[in-house]
Amino acid sequence: MDMEDKVRDAILYDLTRQAELPDARLKVEKRPEGHLVVSGDVDLEELAMAVVGAVAGGP
Repeated sequence: MDMEDKVRDAILYDLTRQAELPDARLKVEKRPEGHLVVSGDVDLEELAMAVVGAVAGGP
C-alpha cells in the first residue's frame, strides 16, 4: 500500500467514524470512483491526527 492509499483510507475511516458519533452533525456518503459527499461539521484536528498517524505508521 502506497502513501496515497494510506492517506485516502485514513480520511475515509476518520470521516466515517466522526459521522457515526452519537452527537454527530456530519453525513458522509461514499460515491463510485473514489468520491465522497461530506456534509456537516468536521473535526479537523481529529482528521489531521488520523492522516498523520497513517503516514507515520501509527494505528
